[in-house]
Amino acid sequence: MSDEPSTTAAEPGTPAEETPAAGIPTTGTAGAGTAGAPAAGGPDAFEEHRRYLGSVAYRMLGSFTDAEDVLQEAWLRWRAADRTTVADPRAYLTTVVTRLCYDQLGSARARRESYFGEWLPEPSLSYQDAPASPADLAERGESVSLALLAVLEQLTPAERAAFVLHDVFAVGFDEIAASLDRSPDAARQLASRARRRIKDGGRRATADPAEHRQAVEAFAAASARGDIESLLAVLDPGIVWHSDGGGVVTAGARAVLGADKVSRLVLGLVAKWVTPEATVEFALVNGEPGLVWYTRPGVVGGVLAFTVADGRITEAYAVVNPEKLGHLNAPATPPEV
Repeated sequence: MSDEPSTTAAEPGTPAEETPAAGIPTTGTAGAGTAGAPAAGGPDAFEEHRRYLGSVAYRMLGSFTDAEDVLQEAWLRWRAADRTTVADPRAYLTTVVTRLCYDQLGSARARRESYFGEWLPEPSLSYQDAPASPADLAERGESVSLALLAVLEQLTPAERAAFVLHDVFAVGFDEIAASLDRSPDAARQLASRARRRIKDGGRRATADPAEHRQAVEAFAAASARGDIESLLAVLDPGIVWHSDGGGVVTAGARAVLGADKVSRLVLGLVAKWVTPEATVEFALVNGEPGLVWYTRPGVVGGVLAFTVADGRITEAYAVVNPEKLGHLNAPATPPEV
């Protein structure tokens, strides 16, 4: 297994037409990490904040495809706005993106209710040899695992927006309130309620990154050898295996529970996935150690993310729907978030 598949940021395309802005305030306070922008934000101000805005949209929606659509619309609105009245471009654009994501979440929920099997977020792959700089952290927010993104699906759109903006990107409640047309106290309550719901329905994970990586390595080694005893040793007895094939490729319609069932499922997948052209490589999946299955060089067939507690894997998330993996294939590469 290799540790070196590289990914780079893919910039959204620049639209050729403009549409009018609608209902967006022209002033606002800066979110965390904002150093202050010129009073008259030019068209380039959007590019300056694009990575941050894309990170917000992805964490709001769990989909790079939907986040890209939001960025395109936000760019159009920015181009059409009277930018001379914008005191803080970053705060203004955060409001635009938040409102667009809020609208998307309502329609996305209806689509996901009719989705075949479990719906999992689109994964992000990244590699980082050095600690993130303060500027990188301000743009990307905290790492949000695939497991947490899946749990965020349980929240209302308003709860999710308040949680992502405040707890991930440290945006103040005054700015969140403006984005959601709520009072600051209401925005604070939304974030608090979201935290409670996440805690009640969230993953059981206690591992630090080194322990997490060690468990993933043990899982990969046991799976490759077909060693069911070693595999059972690294799986929590109550492990839950989630998979998303979207009805496009074969995947379980429901979660698989228990170490015995999951271990046999994994060995069956290995027998299916291992071909002369296929490889399985380590990667950071949404900031945490995981695995990527390449059906052939440059073509991702599946991404595996894990939660680990007390040295054992408690949950696994297998995204194999090709419609959710296309952004990871070469030469196209995923947004860096």
